[in-house]
Amino acid sequence: MMKCVQFNDEKMYIEDFLAISKKLYQQDHTENPNEIKKLLRGTHPLSHYFKLNKFLIYQNDRVAGRFVITIYPDDSTAYIGFFECVNNMEAAAYLFDQAYQFAKKQGLARIVGPVDASFWIKYRLKINMFKGVPYTGEPYNKDYYYKLFLDNEYQVVEHYTSNVFGTVGNEYENEKYHQRYLDFLKKGYQIQSVDMSEFEMKLKELYQLLTELYSDFPIYKHVSEEDFIELFRDYKKIMNPQMVKFAYYQNQLVGFFISVPNYHNLVYHLNLFGILKLLKQKRHPKEYVMLYMGVDQSHKGLGKALAYSIMMELRSSHLPSIGALARDGKVTQNYAEDLIECRYEYVLLEKKIL
Repeated sequence: MMKCVQFNDEKMYIEDFLAISKKLYQQDHTENPNEIKKLLRGTHPLSHYFKLNKFLIYQNDRVAGRFVITIYPDDSTAYIGFFECVNNMEAAAYLFDQAYQFAKKQGLARIVGPVDASFWIKYRLKINMFKGVPYTGEPYNKDYYYKLFLDNEYQVVEHYTSNVFGTVGNEYENEKYHQRYLDFLKKGYQIQSVDMSEFEMKLKELYQLLTELYSDFPIYKHVSEEDFIELFRDYKKIMNPQMVKFAYYQNQLVGFFISVPNYHNLVYHLNLFGILKLLKQKRHPKEYVMLYMGVDQSHKGLGKALAYSIMMELRSSHLPSIGALARDGKVTQNYAEDLIECRYEYVLLEKKIL
């Protein structure tokens, strides 16, 4: 027997909401329970931007699935996120139908997902290469979820890839990127590593440029500078400064490249042992994840110069890397093609409400 429960902040339901993901993932669990609790209780820094409608699916009195429908003011789209479901077609069909009926009653035009509340938190569905522990920042899910979405009449509307790059050897050189780097330095550009003692000031600079560059992305929602800084302040704890590059022209930030060591899912489970392990991996990383990159559109070609500065850091450390989550059609998707070994793939899906 199936049952759908919509809840608010009841402790029992929050525990069930978290328990199903722990049960499904075990070692490859990527959920931050503290952040989830804040979102479910409406105390997260971004909670004032949206309304979360929270649901649990029970099958024979056992939790079989969960989802949240996020609604924004003046937006006709329902965003389905925090999706988890057992590998059961009946349970999945019931879950998706409940989501559809709820969104329809709200008078919304379509459902898009997976989106965990916000562009700034987590979105996209992983569709290939499920062996191994997920990399830091990776949207992660069970391998059968893609089929569940497609079977329930969702269609792919956006596609993304993460490139896996091999180790940059001492002999490696990319003449085109090297020349682009030299050309921009001659023009008066400065490409420099971030001084972590100035990190919060740098976040303010980054906010201005990043919000301009990302504003045309699907599901993008504006946030205030204050909330942006609150979201990203803790990144300072996991970054190595030489792998964070900012590009300036006439004292104006015009490009950035942000990488972190690949801690896999360790950053989501920080007990005392986990913190010690993280600090060790920060000092001696085995791989880097390139999370964010952007260049002011009036400085075309600067992206390759920034990429070259990161390549040289990787060459000196003899480490491989992952270029994370580039949207199809963006030039960053094909940077350093000669080093790409394989690609992770992700999608964003939607269903029209009739």
